[in-house]
Amino acid sequence: QVQLVESGGGLVQAGESLRLSCAASGSTFNINAIAWHRQAPGKERDLVAQITWHAGRTYYADSVKGRFTISRDNAKNAAYLQMNSLRPDDTAVYYCAARRADRSYGYDYWGQGTQVTVSS
Repeated sequence: QVQLVESGGGLVQAGESLRLSCAASGSTFNINAIAWHRQAPGKERDLVAQITWHAGRTYYADSVKGRFTISRDNAKNAAYLQMNSLRPDDTAVYYCAARRADRSYGYDYWGQGTQVTVSS
């Protein structure tokens, strides 16, 4: 089992930045990817960015390319999402998720989420 705890959300104005953190504990050796998803009120949960745990390969949704950066620190069992040039439509609950090493898609572990609110 892997436990994920997000932190760093908050209320900011448009154009400002936030850095989200995801602390992983438990069987972290069994992770092969970590991702950030977000869910706005009344909308589906969408993938924002993903990073592979060992190689560090990244993926970004088109809506955040050039503004958000995902990273991980294997020694600290942590992942981060640096969010710059925030817009009101970035407002959502942001979730950290991890994929087991024996899987090639989907996510098996989820955090509880952290609220990000961007005012105009």
